[in-house]
Amino acid sequence: MSDVLLEIRDLRTSFRIDGSYYAAVDGVSLDVFKNEVFALVGESGSGKSAMALSIIQLHNLNYTRLEGTINFDGKDLLALTDAQMNKVRGQKIGMIFQDPLSALNPLMRIGVQIEEALFYHTDLDAAGRKARAIELLEAVGMVNPALTYRQLPFQLSGGMRQRAIIAIALSCKPDLVIADEPTTALDVTIQAQILDLLRDLQKETEASIILITHDLGVVAEMADRVAVMYAGQIVELATVDELFKNPQHPYTRSLLASIPNINEAHNKLHVIQGVVPPLQKMPRQGCRFSHRTPWVSDDIHEENPVYHEVSPGHFVLCTCYKEFSFDGEDEI
Repeated sequence: MSDVLLEIRDLRTSFRIDGSYYAAVDGVSLDVFKNEVFALVGESGSGKSAMALSIIQLHNLNYTRLEGTINFDGKDLLALTDAQMNKVRGQKIGMIFQDPLSALNPLMRIGVQIEEALFYHTDLDAAGRKARAIELLEAVGMVNPALTYRQLPFQLSGGMRQRAIIAIALSCKPDLVIADEPTTALDVTIQAQILDLLRDLQKETEASIILITHDLGVVAEMADRVAVMYAGQIVELATVDELFKNPQHPYTRSLLASIPNINEAHNKLHVIQGVVPPLQKMPRQGCRFSHRTPWVSDDIHEENPVYHEVSPGHFVLCTCYKEFSFDGEDEI
């Protein structure tokens, strides 16, 4: 389709542990369209950040093996050389990292860090780069952008550092921005401000955003479409409205059932049993969520799960969604 910006096919990201490789992203395929916010949701250890770093190839390749295709702007990113990939990072694809304090160089002034991408990817002279940096700081809501330009990261609050990271990510007007848990370390008020900022900037620039989060509230507020990720696989993919109105996969339903609801205060919150297994012990056959629903009969799971389109554009992995119910209940 002409409106597909990023096309990922059968992506496998494997890490070497004790001499063997284990896939943290295991056969993922998805499309991200132009001018959309695509959310990738799942608990810690599900493979979300591993996939994000695979797209921009920031993994240490001495310990990582990447397989599959990542087609962006007519090129397979996995086939590019380091020099070619350096021209894509920052210019065509921007990254908003989870922890702005560690993402920023503590010894470099904020303005210099914003100008770095402009130096490599634009023809602006020193005066032009400074003017653009101050313009970006103003665009992300800095009260005194000229002062922030001269400051070091430790002089900024958490919310201001995140705004600086957003300014860096958007400095070269990329077509795609990957936002990895952009509000995790911030208090609720600042979270709302950052989300509003991202939404406004996305509408202004028409860039696509891959929003990585474990917060379903953020997904409901920001996303157009959403993929639910578990144990290295996409288990459900739908528009955000469809997913919240008609969740199908047991993992998706369990996540939603774990959210407090003020309209159902008398109901107990659902607790998902167990944890995401470590890579070395990850089951590679069958439904990977089955060990966390031990009350469900094994025969409702597929031996080799495939995707089922339950409605247009709504895909679910494995047939277990058809007969799943919560422990001791038909509904929750």
